Amino acid sequence: MNSPRSLSRREFVLSSAAALASTRLAFAAATAAEPIIDIHQHTNYGGKRDTFWKQISPARTDAELVAHQRAIGATRTILLPSGREVLRASTHDGRGNGLESTCTSNDACMAVAKQYPGEFAFGANEVSDLDEAPAVVEKYLKLGACIIAEQKFGVECDSAAMQKLYTLAAAYRVPILMHWQAGSYNYGFERFHRMLEKFPAVNFIGHAQTWWANIDRANIDNPKALYPKGAVTAGGLTDRYLRDYPNIFADLSAGSGENAFKRDPEHARGFFARHQDKLLFGSDCVDTTGAVADCSGARQLAQIRQFSPTKAIERKVLFENARKLFRF
Repeated sequence: MNSPRSLSRREFVLSSAAALASTRLAFAAATAAEPIIDIHQHTNYGGKRDTFWKQISPARTDAELVAHQRAIGATRTILLPSGREVLRASTHDGRGNGLESTCTSNDACMAVAKQYPGEFAFGANEVSDLDEAPAVVEKYLKLGACIIAEQKFGVECDSAAMQKLYTLAAAYRVPILMHWQAGSYNYGFERFHRMLEKFPAVNFIGHAQTWWANIDRANIDNPKALYPKGAVTAGGLTDRYLRDYPNIFADLSAGSGENAFKRDPEHARGFFARHQDKLLFGSDCVDTTGAVADCSGARQLAQIRQFSPTKAIERKVLFENARKLFRF
């Protein structure tokens, strides 16, 4: 028997390139069949800060972010910037800078979106109660931002400053995504219906701990119950907002969204059925691999597929609702 012939360097390079091209084509075919829109990711996410709010450990790089999104199958991703770094009450004297992490601002998100057109889009953001916040946000809306987000600052949800941003959202026909966290960010969840009524042309997106705790009737605005466990009593404030107001949607991302459904799978299936036209997939995760064991975004994808009562509802949550909302 003849010994197998060794490949020349040229043959090896050509065969490797062909294999890579084949893999890319297979991925493109799969994602074209079932595209996914991820409405919630960040640049420079996951680093550590010291007590002076200086970054002291590395965050996820742009290259790792791109690889991660491709690994989870996201065919389009919206990058949500932080506001500028300032020491004031609305940032809790700096704790809230970088979205209480090391996330970077408008220019960084826009740069990645411009580098990967069609695969990434970007939002516009600024610290809500800065005098110049509306002008900064409007600058990036004019440059192509598709959302005002992520609004994660210690302000009243119905303050004059926030209402200026809602007015901008209406003028530019973009959603505004709000991080609800009792005691820390966006105060007055129980009063938010007034803003939903006052700004019917604005599409609001709810996110984070207080938003998801309040699917349960027992968890209204409770800063000590941000990740509640156990069976859900349907009909909480979040449930009612989604039922009663056509201009409010839900971002499923992060540990709060994951917890909301795994705590009560039976309730999750009913919730997906009731609000199938209002739910949006987001990852908001900091890992680099996209492996289910390490990545809340990958786990949320698995939950959506598990708890969607039908394939049609799954496709709404993973793609169609966001496509309509963002007019992609």
